[in-house]
Amino acid sequence: MIKKHTFIDLFSGCGGLSLGFEMAGFTSLLAIDNWKDALTTYAYNRETARTLCGDLSTLDPYKIKEDYNISNVDVIIGGPPCQGFSVAGKRIIEDERNTLYKSFVKFVDYFHPKAFVMENVPNILSIGNGLVKKSIIHDFEKLGYKVSVQVLMASDYGVPQNRRRAVFVGLADGREFVFPETIKTKKVTSYEALSDLTENSVPDGSPYPIEATSDYQRYARMGSSGIYNHDITIHNDKTKEIIAMVPDGGNYKDLPIELQQTRKVHIAWTRLCSTKPSITIDTGHRHHFHYKWNRIPTVRESARIQSFPDEFIFLCSKTSQYKQVGNAVPPLMAKAVAQQLCNTLCRKRPCHTKPNSIRKTNT
Repeated sequence: MIKKHTFIDLFSGCGGLSLGFEMAGFTSLLAIDNWKDALTTYAYNRETARTLCGDLSTLDPYKIKEDYNISNVDVIIGGPPCQGFSVAGKRIIEDERNTLYKSFVKFVDYFHPKAFVMENVPNILSIGNGLVKKSIIHDFEKLGYKVSVQVLMASDYGVPQNRRRAVFVGLADGREFVFPETIKTKKVTSYEALSDLTENSVPDGSPYPIEATSDYQRYARMGSSGIYNHDITIHNDKTKEIIAMVPDGGNYKDLPIELQQTRKVHIAWTRLCSTKPSITIDTGHRHHFHYKWNRIPTVRESARIQSFPDEFIFLCSKTSQYKQVGNAVPPLMAKAVAQQLCNTLCRKRPCHTKPNSIRKTNT
C-alpha cells in the first residue's frame, strides 16, 4: 500500500486549499485557524478532521506536535495574512505586524517538511520593487528550501472564475518545483457553472430541478444528495430596478449617469458574464450580481464559482458563509498544484544533484 503524503494547513479557513490537496490524495493531519466558524465548516465536511482554533502567532509547534501526536509532516500549506508587507523599507521578517507570516516560517522551520506551499495576493510580488518577494524567498532559503513562485489564474485550472493568486512552493531536496500546466480545454463559463440552479431559494437538501447541462455541473454534483446553501438575498425594489438595467456582463457604466455614482466602488453593479468565467468574488458579494437574476449570487452559487463541490456544505450565519467562501482558495486550482507536487515528491531526486541544505528532518 502506497503511503499518502500528509499535510498541515495553517490559516486554513473553511478548507479550500485543504480540499484541493485531499482531492490529490494527500491526508490532513491538522488544520489551524483563529476563526471558529470556518473551522466548524472545515470539520463538518471531513469525518476525521482535526482542527485547532487559535492564534498562530502564539502557538508553539513543539506543543502541537506533542498534543496531536504528529510524527511526520510531508507538506505545510497555507496563506498567512501579511499586513506588514506594505512596508518595503526593511526586511519583512523584522516587521512586527508580520507575526502571522513569521509563524508560518516558524512551523516550516520546526517540522521541516519535504515541501511547503504558501499562497497570497499577486501584488505581494511587486511591493517595494520586488523586495517582499526576495525577502520571502530568502527566509525559506535559509531553512534549506529551493523556492519557486508564480502567479496562477484559477480559470486556467477548471475554476469558473478569473481569480489570481501568488503561490510559493519550496522543496527541501534542492529541486525546483515546476508549476502545473494550464488546462488546454475552453475555460468554464458562469453559465456552465450556475445554469442548473434556481432563481429562488430552496430548502437544504432539495433535489436538483433539472439534469446537469455541463461537465462542470456534473463535477459539482458528484457525491451530493441535493442542493444546500441556496438561500437568496431579498433586495429592495429600488436595488432590483437598478440591477435590471445592467445587461449580462455589464457594470455601472451601463446605468443612466445619475445612477452611476450610487455606489462608490469601481466594481459596483457588476453582473457576471454568462459566456466567460466569473470575475473575482469577494467576501461580501454585495456588488456582483447573477448574470440573469436580479440578485447577488447565493452562497451555493458563490461556492460553485470557487469550484467547491455541492457536497461541501457551509455552516453558521449566511454572512459568515459568504466570508468563508470568499476567503477560500479555489479547490480545483489547489488540486492542480497538489497533484504536481505529489508527482514531484514521488519522483526520486537525481543522485548527481546536491540539496541546498544537509539539515536533517525532524522526526
